[in-house]
Amino acid sequence: MRVVLASGNSGKLRELGTLLAPFGFDLVAQSTLGVETPEETGKTFAENALLKARHAAATTNLPALADDSGIEVDALGGRPGIYSARYAGEGASDQANLRKMLDEMRDVPAPQRTARYQCVIAFVATAKDPRPILASGTWEGTLLSTPRGLGGFGYDPIFVPRGFERTAAELDPGEKNSLSHRGQALSTLVTQLQGRPK
Repeated sequence: MRVVLASGNSGKLRELGTLLAPFGFDLVAQSTLGVETPEETGKTFAENALLKARHAAATTNLPALADDSGIEVDALGGRPGIYSARYAGEGASDQANLRKMLDEMRDVPAPQRTARYQCVIAFVATAKDPRPILASGTWEGTLLSTPRGLGGFGYDPIFVPRGFERTAAELDPGEKNSLSHRGQALSTLVTQLQGRPK
């Protein structure tokens, strides 16, 4: 099934494409179909995911999948949350966001550096799908003060998942996909898709 991914993020396309390939999904980035990203006006990950999925479906007349995800840092009162991708400003690079995070967390002691990745994935068969599927996942961990690892994207080089000593950027892709917030949300999504009446 050809499905448009409502994201231009190459890291997300790679991860989601790998995770969904066994289920017969042919994921196409919205950018290759000329779809602009709508303004994310939602107040939650779920609202933003649904808004992006419906917009992509309306523009392409294809089923659409959108993920809204981010990191919540306890010492920052849950920030950056839904603003994770634009933490250092609109259009900020992963490196700029990471630098800002390290800067804000500089004086926070190790025991208080707890954080979690959150992800909500929305799937709509059509733009006006009355029964959109929403699936979520949470990945708990702590933040380092020095980045490590070359894999992943976003805040992965400073995020150490609970029970691990390696950062998310040091995990191999298969390992990361089996554990991550996105992997959890996708697993739930696939289960719901399989149970959805044709």
